[in-house]
Amino acid sequence: MCRYQHKWNIALKLRPFYLGAIMHESGNKPPATVPNKGAYSIKDVQRLGKYFDVPIKFPKNPFEMMIIKGTLPTQRFLTAIDMTHPEMLEKVSRELWMRNWNRDEDVTEQSSLAAAAKEAGMSEENITAVLKLITDEKVKNKLKQTTKEATELGAFGSPMIVVDINGQKEWVFGSDRFPILADLLGEKWEGPLPGTSSKL
Repeated sequence: MCRYQHKWNIALKLRPFYLGAIMHESGNKPPATVPNKGAYSIKDVQRLGKYFDVPIKFPKNPFEMMIIKGTLPTQRFLTAIDMTHPEMLEKVSRELWMRNWNRDEDVTEQSSLAAAAKEAGMSEENITAVLKLITDEKVKNKLKQTTKEATELGAFGSPMIVVDINGQKEWVFGSDRFPILADLLGEKWEGPLPGTSSKL
């Protein structure tokens, strides 16, 4: 979506939500808890990385990352950034993704969150202020509200991409639904690398 946000007639808005609550409310199970799905996911992630040209690497212990640690502190941190420095949300999200899905590094400890924000270009002063907001009720409630909205729309996992077309909300699930998303928007899907023909 980031590659298409200036190519399509859209205003991209990233919205952090708590995946653990989505999975629980929908009755869905993480891939790592289903043996066959977990084994397939490792190969699938490698294929997706090559297709989308992103440096994704499966973590050594996906169960610990997804189930034990989760991402609640991470999503609260991103929510606080969205509330105070929305212009930094995409950059910080990308740095946290790189830590988790490229270098197999922690994304839940405050030092890890701070390191990602610093790498994204946030000042030490702003990082310190945002970290303090993680436990703020306004931030917690904002994350709960966004998660509730996703659940009410029918979310059962991530990525969930919602489009508002003339006040009507439509949504698609998964990284393989971009052609459908383009059709909903009346736009053209040019593959994962718009402007090139190598992967069409």
